Amino acid sequence: MNICIYGASSAELKKIYYEKTEELGQLMGKRGHGLVFGGGKEGLMGAAARGVDREKGYILGIAPRFFDQPGVLYEHCTEFIFTENMRERKHLLESRSDATIVVPGGIGTYEEFFEILTLKSLGRIDRPIVLYNIQGYYDSMQALLEYTAGEKFMSRDVVGMCRFMKDPEEILDYIEYAKAKGCNMTGPEDPDILRLNVLTGRE
Repeated sequence: MNICIYGASSAELKKIYYEKTEELGQLMGKRGHGLVFGGGKEGLMGAAARGVDREKGYILGIAPRFFDQPGVLYEHCTEFIFTENMRERKHLLESRSDATIVVPGGIGTYEEFFEILTLKSLGRIDRPIVLYNIQGYYDSMQALLEYTAGEKFMSRDVVGMCRFMKDPEEILDYIEYAKAKGCNMTGPEDPDILRLNVLTGRE
């Protein structure tokens, strides 16, 4: 399975964000999953790629041609696709992957997350979406979605269309299980998903 990772490109984050994202990438590689990402060398995108690379996993980088500058792009991708613009890049990130993990990031990452969640809510895509909640980074995002649903600005079903998770193994367990189930779910109506940790022998 190819998993798209969205995340920060910053090289100025706390060390734990890089470590945890690289750990996720390495686990993806160990479990035979490929990485589809924005092609960047720095930040959490680069950390994910290094993790997958440690296990000799498949890495697909996708970036607009104007990003092709010295030191910007990850040099050890299995395959690299250059696009003409950011819109084409986002389309390929979606179409060339089977699931999405959102690691901590800024406004670009938020925009990518909300677009993929919107597409799922409209029935245009059907895939697992997980926010990797390192250090509680996405606690406020989760609260915002809950509040938005509570105020009736969106259906509560939309909140269940993504997962906020802190453990890389549980993230991949969830994604693998969801894809095996056909992934036609928003979450709450599928009780097995809520019991995922029990199914995999975890507390």
